[in-house]
Amino acid sequence: MYLDFAQLLKDAAEDQNTTLVAVTGTGDYFSSGNDLTNFTSFSGSISEAAEEGKRNLKIFVNSLVDFPKPNIGVVNGPAVGIACTILGLMDAVYATDRGWFQTPFSALGQSPEACSSYTFPKLMGSLKANEMLLFNKKITAVEACKLGLVTQVFQDANFQSEVWPKIKEWSELPINSLVYNKQLSRQFDTEILHKVNDAECERLLERWQSEDCMEAIMKFFSKNSK
Repeated sequence: MYLDFAQLLKDAAEDQNTTLVAVTGTGDYFSSGNDLTNFTSFSGSISEAAEEGKRNLKIFVNSLVDFPKPNIGVVNGPAVGIACTILGLMDAVYATDRGWFQTPFSALGQSPEACSSYTFPKLMGSLKANEMLLFNKKITAVEACKLGLVTQVFQDANFQSEVWPKIKEWSELPINSLVYNKQLSRQFDTEILHKVNDAECERLLERWQSEDCMEAIMKFFSKNSK
């Protein structure tokens, strides 16, 4: 999925008829995050699984960092883990009031990804970001909007009917102006974001092979099977 997503962004960047990209989910969730069974079902060794995970994650996040056109999150429900952290790399985020946001890294023996160790403190301030990144705090869509992670919150009943016409209108704006405006606003952050992504992926490589990470994941499965 990570590699397919990166390829779709590459195709959209090169397509002259694509002005912007909107990312949304289907069903009740925007996304419930990574499938934790990947940690227990990989056919090779743990180190091989960790290396593959690091490689795919790095490509995925870099594709978001480097995407030259507007990238809009249409958060139709709860966003957990990387589904939440990628929102810090979006150019606008619209959410239903039914949604909530959580990054349960320490609960699973892991660490931040998608540059959230940089974007979350920048958006929210370090103390509020710490509540999510260190202490697994779950926040509502309204709280996320107040913290700067979400641009605007809509009532769930009106979400689809109000958000998509807005995005359709923006898709008809001059593409070069959109690209240059984003380039100017991101020009000093891009290099930093790549360095942050590198550092986060290296730490996750260590985390995924650690004993405490595996214990935390097995504890998660045990708790949810009861």
